Amino acid sequence: SNMKNVYPATSPHEVSIETARSIIMKNLFFLLFFSCTIAFTPAQAQKTYQDGEWLKFRIHYGIFNASFATLEVHDTQLNGTAHYHVKGEGKSTGLLHAFFKVNDVYESYIDKKTGLPSKFIRDINEGGYTKDKVIYFDQPQRRAKVEDRKHGKEEAFDIQPNVQDMISVFYHVRDQIDQKLKKEGDEMVVNMFFDETNYKFKTVFLGEKTIRTKFGKIKTLKLRPYVQSGRVFKEQESLTVYVSADKNKVPVQIKAKLSVGSLKADLYEYKNLKYPFEIIVD
Repeated sequence: SNMKNVYPATSPHEVSIETARSIIMKNLFFLLFFSCTIAFTPAQAQKTYQDGEWLKFRIHYGIFNASFATLEVHDTQLNGTAHYHVKGEGKSTGLLHAFFKVNDVYESYIDKKTGLPSKFIRDINEGGYTKDKVIYFDQPQRRAKVEDRKHGKEEAFDIQPNVQDMISVFYHVRDQIDQKLKKEGDEMVVNMFFDETNYKFKTVFLGEKTIRTKFGKIKTLKLRPYVQSGRVFKEQESLTVYVSADKNKVPVQIKAKLSVGSLKADLYEYKNLKYPFEIIVD
């Protein structure tokens, strides 16, 4: 099997100051989307999102406003079947953009009936490092075809049951939190296929926390995805995600301790949430 289990963590790996900038920027938007790789099982739940939802995140690296990233949802048809088309975009900005330009696009087509991805697109340009790949999922046959459009190559892989891509999982976990993460210490696990590899990820519910945001104080659920230590993350428990405790389950804040410095993403703007955004009034 080509399954990789990314926990427990490997030993931390030192990253030199000279390479830190490249490492941070090349993983900037990957971190934002990947940080939400929280588990789900394909039980049907009330949808927490809808056609037209749009989220914008402001990403800071240390004192720098490093970038913005957006996620938007639209109804669409794929092969005659109703799907959600989710598009994530990330762009560098400010001082960092002057010496390391980033323009990343991630897309997922999620089957409305099964909640599983049928197609995933990764088209990135990070300081001249480019990838342009499409994954076609055959969920019943547990196979994935990866088309490398940059090099004109195709390759097929075995995948795990009910596998998700790095965008689709973000939306499914929102639908599953209330059922799967009911009390502190509860865990969720998900099968994921990304970069031609099968993974398993685990996330633990750490309880509730009220945090201050640009919108006011928001009651959140604190989640800890367990990720591989080493090249980017400082340690196994280096990632923390806060999602709104209302019916939307929107990521409000994401924090990551990196080998050099730290990264923080905050919800900056939003449109067309399915439910009222619950803000605590002092």
